[in-house]
Amino acid sequence: MPVVAALLYRDGKSVMPVSLDQPVSFKLEKSEFVWIGLVEPTEAELWQLQHNYDLHPLAVEDALKAHQLPKVEIFGDQLFVTARTVQMVDKRIEYGETAIFVSENFVISVRHGSTRGHSELRQQLEAAPSLLRHGVDYVLHGILDFIVEGYFPITEAIEDEVLETEQRMLDSFLGREEIGRLFELRRELIYFQRILGPMSDMCQKLAHLDLAALDPEVRPYFSDVYDHVRRVESRIASLREILLSVFEASNLLEQQRQGTITRQLAAWAAILAVPTAIAGIYGMNFDNMPELSAEYGYFITVGVVAALCAALFIRFRKLGWL
Repeated sequence: MPVVAALLYRDGKSVMPVSLDQPVSFKLEKSEFVWIGLVEPTEAELWQLQHNYDLHPLAVEDALKAHQLPKVEIFGDQLFVTARTVQMVDKRIEYGETAIFVSENFVISVRHGSTRGHSELRQQLEAAPSLLRHGVDYVLHGILDFIVEGYFPITEAIEDEVLETEQRMLDSFLGREEIGRLFELRRELIYFQRILGPMSDMCQKLAHLDLAALDPEVRPYFSDVYDHVRRVESRIASLREILLSVFEASNLLEQQRQGTITRQLAAWAAILAVPTAIAGIYGMNFDNMPELSAEYGYFITVGVVAALCAALFIRFRKLGWL
């Protein structure tokens, strides 16, 4: 079985490893609990735990599917909690799931699709035995808080990328790839928000419901996790607004640049129309054109063309068209 750790705790301190083949949780004192961490267990391995720890079959099935939205369910004196983990892989958000079985004297976490292990978390909790003495409910809080803390680097990475794209948009035209990336980020944020909503509801329930497996003294800790989730939701909403503003600003700037180019082309066309019109008149080859025989007709015509073109050029420059 892919076991990260399976330890017995007494008064907030690690006492000894436990064997998963025996249901030791039912022989524990009030100050003791077992914390088991699993990664990608097989169906047979998880059903073995179900038999040894009397886990609810429906909860075990959900833990095996690993495609659940965040939720908390009550099965007698046990809680079943699922939370979604996130990680950035090749500039895309990939999701995993952590299922947590909680009873009065054991907590079992089942992790799917996440490379961010709980070993660091376990060390942090073990470093504060006065808090870990609260028992399984504090461990549950620690796991949820650890998962939510993993959301912030994702939002920061997306925020940095969006702000860089915004700066490039102000400097020059956005290319097809950059526009496509903005739409991809928009889809990622929309899906992320779908995860955060149930996650927020689940943390709120843990903070306010009277649950058998949770000590009322630990409820403020779940309120803290709930606040963290709301902060992430707020940042995601802000990022979606920034993305929208980038789209709109990019469209306006492109229209403005196109208008500038159109005015420049119109100005040059007006300037070129003067010599074109005069040359067209003298290109008609009429027999009776007295100015053709004038001694200085050529120089006068060229001078008139040059003067008119210069006057139009100066005028358009003052208007800002050139």
